[in-house]
Amino acid sequence: MIVDLYVPYRGRKDPRSEDLRSAVERVCFLGRVRPERLAEYRARHERVWPEMLAALREAGWGNYSLFLTEDGLLVGYLETRDYRAALGGMAATEVNARWQREMAPFFTELDGLLPDQGFKRVDEIFHVD
Repeated sequence: MIVDLYVPYRGRKDPRSEDLRSAVERVCFLGRVRPERLAEYRARHERVWPEMLAALREAGWGNYSLFLTEDGLLVGYLETRDYRAALGGMAATEVNARWQREMAPFFTELDGLLPDQGFKRVDEIFHVD
């Protein structure tokens, strides 16, 4: 027996409606955390600054998650209406500039870029709701 645990969004559009799904851009990106800094990187994300969280929400970063493997592969996922606008919104904040400067030493393969500029975006090739 399949049980539908769906609870309607009160006061907002149903996220399963076609017009909302098509308006959401799903973004996945990859990075690589230095093996010797994994524990500290995890700890930093247990206490992300409240002003950073607020800036992400205001810039349109929804359903944002980071996943980290034991060998340092970082996988990020977010949903937004416009990824370029969401990046631009964050780039315009002072808190993001501070966060990116502090996080940059944790990563390999950035070629001198800050993390939010140097991560590799992954193409979505399949999705099912």
